This record gives sequence, structure tokens and C-alpha cells, in this order.
Amino acid sequence: MTCRLALLALAAALGNLPAETPVADEYQVKAAFLFNFPKFVEWPTEAFKGPGDPITICVFGQNPFGTALEDVVRNKTVANRAFVVRDVVNAQQASKCQIVFVAASERKRYRPLLEELRGRSILTVGETDDFTVNGGIINFKLKDARVRIEIDAGAAELAKLHISSKLLSLAEVARK
Repeated sequence: MTCRLALLALAAALGNLPAETPVADEYQVKAAFLFNFPKFVEWPTEAFKGPGDPITICVFGQNPFGTALEDVVRNKTVANRAFVVRDVVNAQQASKCQIVFVAASERKRYRPLLEELRGRSILTVGETDDFTVNGGIINFKLKDARVRIEIDAGAAELAKLHISSKLLSLAEVARK
């Protein structure tokens, strides 16, 4: 039941962003996606130090969320794991995260980060046109003023992440 509700919330986020919505709402929707992704992605046990460790969402680059990301995860859990949100500036810091969001501000310097994180059990999420082409797993795209997702299942497999078919059915398949 909880999974179904989460899927409905994710589907609603995909389809309900009106054309006139200000940019801040775009990042509220993206924050909701980042919160919901762990409901549909399985990490190998070694991605966490222990069963009580939080899911760490890291932002690489200029944080476009304001407080939206912290607000959406505050006091929430997924699979009995709380959330922690951090800003990171390099691959060494990012390697301690389960989700790394790569801000558009990093479009010219994110490739080395993806190269460093390749094969690690880290869900990389970006928002630039060529993000999945360069090894990212999930990419946010604006289409008809709505936030959509593109997923590279091969990159997820390389990272030993299992993405639910429910999430894959809502996404565009990345083409290389």
C-alpha cells in the first residue's frame, strides 16, 4: 500500500507542473523525486555501514533547492532509514553518499565526478542534456514545462543498483 501511494505521488509529480509555474516549484518537484527514488531503488547492503545508517542525499555544485530538499525529507524515513542532506565539492565527499544530485551549475565539470563514482553504488542524478550519455543514472528533463525523468538502466546495473520496474515505467529510457 505504501509503495502504491509513493508511486502515485511520483506519478503526480511527473504530470502536474503547469507551464506558468515559477522555477522554485521545479526544484520542489525535483526534491520530491529525490525523496521518492529510494522507495524504488535497492542498494546493495555494502552501500551502508549498518542497518540504521541514513540515506545521504548530496548536492554537488550550487544548491538550487534552497530549503526545499531539507524540508521534503525532514523527519521522513524509507526502509527504516532517515535522510541526511549534504553539499559536496568533490568525488571523495560524494563517495560517502547514496544519492548525488549534480546541479546544472556543474555542467562543465561533472564528467570527472561521474568517472570517479562509476561502478560505485551511488545513484547519480543530474539535470543537463548529456548527463546519462556521460554515465549518470537518472536525468531530470523539462518537457512541456513538466519535470520528467530519463534513466540509464545500464549505468544503474553497473552501480549495482536495482531500479524498480514501476519507476522505469514512468521514465524515458536513456539512449546513448
